[in-house]
Amino acid sequence: MKLSSHGRKVQKFGRPATEIEGLVVVTRLSPLIACSLDTGDRGLISAFVERWHKETSNFHLPVGEVTITLDDVASLLHLPIIGAFHSFDTRHVDKAVLMLMELLEVTGDEARAETLQCHRAYVCLSWLREIYHSKCETGHWTAAGRAYLLHLLGCTIFANKSATHVLVVFLVAFRDLSQSGSYTWGATALVHMYDNLNDACKSGDRQLAGYITFLQVIVNDFLFNCCF
Repeated sequence: MKLSSHGRKVQKFGRPATEIEGLVVVTRLSPLIACSLDTGDRGLISAFVERWHKETSNFHLPVGEVTITLDDVASLLHLPIIGAFHSFDTRHVDKAVLMLMELLEVTGDEARAETLQCHRAYVCLSWLREIYHSKCETGHWTAAGRAYLLHLLGCTIFANKSATHVLVVFLVAFRDLSQSGSYTWGATALVHMYDNLNDACKSGDRQLAGYITFLQVIVNDFLFNCCF
């Protein structure tokens, strides 16, 4: 099974600039910066995916049924599991362009060129890194913080099968950075992981997206508890 893991991208990008550390911390997403593996154990994760039942959201193992819980998210990722839910509706490309112009402070031509290259309302992770460095150089710290955070989400809890793109719509959560920390990021991460497991367990699907690092830790924890 192919794993869409972005751990190396997170590690290579590194921690945010000192000037935006506070902006990142207030969103309560900063624990994700240090929670990424380069790769996952493909064979082990594949074995668990084959035992995932989407009807019950459980792994059916010889020792019984186990699942991923909100408590796992809170204890392993240190993300909030209590708070407001944020709805991320799919946006039209034109709205994505306007969002990029407003929140990342790029020109209309830059935003349209990027979404055109990605064919839909997506941007490349590599493009976000370029925007981040550009905004840091010019002292546009809020835009730099948003670019950093969108890249972080695209490499962790919202990682998709493209392995290179992230949906622009997630920027909505960072319109008011002072409010971003009130969202229940932990529940969002769990729902997204469930959705990706549901897709991957379908017959013929040989690719798993989502937060592979988190799933790897969960699988290792299950095995440890079964053995001891």
